[in-house]
Amino acid sequence: MDIKLDDLTGSEIAALIGEHLQGMALHSPPESVHALNLEGLRKPEISFWSAWEQGELVGCGALKQLDGQHGEIKSMRTASAHVRKGIARRMLAHIMEEAKRRGYKRLSLETGSMEAFVPAKKLYESFGFQYCQPFADYKEDPNSVFMTKEL
Repeated sequence: MDIKLDDLTGSEIAALIGEHLQGMALHSPPESVHALNLEGLRKPEISFWSAWEQGELVGCGALKQLDGQHGEIKSMRTASAHVRKGIARRMLAHIMEEAKRRGYKRLSLETGSMEAFVPAKKLYESFGFQYCQPFADYKEDPNSVFMTKEL
């Protein structure tokens, strides 16, 4: 698998982000969807990577700088045809390594509290993320869970 920094201009990535947003809207009420669209991901504080296998887009993930020591995982998504193949695990490891390289001391994330998000929560738990209070600009929300890990 080849993970590369992505400028978010390709049609494949636009389709995957569209799928990601649809999935979030399907499982979460609008006020609890914190997924970013393409424009939201094109901010200077966000680095975005796409994962490819034999020329096919298989997943993506992003890292948002909250401050000089704290990053947030955003837009983790595996393409539907490649779920349960270890793509998310490899993307998460890549993002964590980048966060360490940048000197971040903490990495946090927000995900849904519903049944559809159990696989994501289990993945993050397996990497040592622990549940925490809302961070950055997030507020308490019964549809969200917050996780963090000291690096």
